[in-house]
Amino acid sequence: MKSALYLYLLLLALEAQGQYVFSLSDEQQKQKIPYSPDHSQAEGENLAYVKIAPSNADFAFRFYNKAREEASNKNIFFSPLSISTAFAMLSLGARSNTLSQLHKGLSFNLTEMEEPEIHKGFQHVLQLLNDPHREVQLNMGNALFISDELKLLQKFLDDVMYFYYSEAISSNLQNSLEAIKEINKYIETKTHGKIVDLLKSLDSDTVMVLVNYIFFKGYWEKPFNSLYTRDDDFFWDAKNSVKAKMMHQKKRFNIHRDENLSCWIVEIPYKGNATSLFILPDEGTMQQVEDALLKETVYNWMQSLENRKIYLDLPKFSISSTYDVKSLFEKMGVTELFSDQADLSGVAEKTLLKVSKVIHKAMVHVSENGTEAAAVTLIEVVPYSAEFPPPPRIRFNRPFLMIIIDKITHSILFMGKIVNPNKED
Repeated sequence: MKSALYLYLLLLALEAQGQYVFSLSDEQQKQKIPYSPDHSQAEGENLAYVKIAPSNADFAFRFYNKAREEASNKNIFFSPLSISTAFAMLSLGARSNTLSQLHKGLSFNLTEMEEPEIHKGFQHVLQLLNDPHREVQLNMGNALFISDELKLLQKFLDDVMYFYYSEAISSNLQNSLEAIKEINKYIETKTHGKIVDLLKSLDSDTVMVLVNYIFFKGYWEKPFNSLYTRDDDFFWDAKNSVKAKMMHQKKRFNIHRDENLSCWIVEIPYKGNATSLFILPDEGTMQQVEDALLKETVYNWMQSLENRKIYLDLPKFSISSTYDVKSLFEKMGVTELFSDQADLSGVAEKTLLKVSKVIHKAMVHVSENGTEAAAVTLIEVVPYSAEFPPPPRIRFNRPFLMIIIDKITHSILFMGKIVNPNKED
């Protein structure tokens, strides 16, 4: 009978308050492409994080497709980078077919890169994301809560600490009440108090809990003026609507109209090296756009953006989503890791391990202001003149997609679909 390695993924996806909008400078325009097909030529073959970016993007869209199969007409929000980082770290201890399935599930092709390059890539991503000098608040990290009875192999412990900067915390997991309290306290601290008492129970034979967290808080360059925010209808399907707080701006944005997929793309960059894409399918075309979600599609969108003045309506929203990642991974072909055939022999001495549970929770909050200091009433006076042709009006008053990209590491930090801006899971 194998002991259960309880693998727990957790993150606070986005605390994106302080919605600001600005036009990209020439230098920022050069940085706006999240990942290009010829990334190695563009960025230099020696940058490890550049090599893993296309695989991480492929994984993001594959995971989204599995999530939407189960979501029906519900909100979707998750951090693909959090999930891939946690499983990549665990793969340090996987062997044989278990390791092969993990690599395939995470979209890594070992004919294109060697296994050490994967871990070097994640190491580089973690270094860049956690740079304290960044203008966006971004923290990502890992922790292993380890039972006293589990003797980790020194190489596994050294590697997870070296490549993934993981904390190794000795914990009495057999005393489940105390262990749960300890892990929840850690989670609460790392998510700045946003996630409290998340872990409710532990399997009786749990010997290790792996936690990955990511916290992001971004600010736009200029705030949506709260004086213009008003109640409006948000149509989550053809017959049903909810009231939403709709923010409004008439500004210059980088936008693109994809006539083939029948959707608008609006880029709303954060102050610093992060940006977000808001994708608004025409009525009845959401599935068509979702079916086309690939890294090549997003790359083409980013290449096609043009700076234009528009009327923009965007709802305030606060949503959360929770996923049974084990179930979704099994549908993606990663099955052995969760079975009695699991080979995690590179983790611990003389202990047969498998993963019993993987839970991923993500949260996002979008509103006008980020901090009290930024919540200053601002009245903007501009000259009025008739324009021809008039700027297009892009109203996010029906289900739309959102992708948040870190421009330094070319990583998709978060992505999702907002079906109901007022609904949390």
